[in-house]
Amino acid sequence: MMKNRWFRPWGWFYYPISWQGALLVLLLLAFCIQVFIAVDSRSHSVSDTLYGIFPYIVPAILSLLWIADKTSKE
Repeated sequence: MMKNRWFRPWGWFYYPISWQGALLVLLLLAFCIQVFIAVDSRSHSVSDTLYGIFPYIVPAILSLLWIADKTSKE
């Protein structure tokens, strides 16, 4: 069992309360921005961009939410 918490629940979301949680959020943001830039540079429309980023961004955010849920309990 974890001794320190990384996240604290806030409604349906979580916010980081440790450096590990903050690092995880920053890595997720960097990944999402990189995916958006790579997909958008080859897209012809907004829908192309949305369809292109969906398979990367949604699982990444769901993974972060799962980790935040598991590391928010004492």
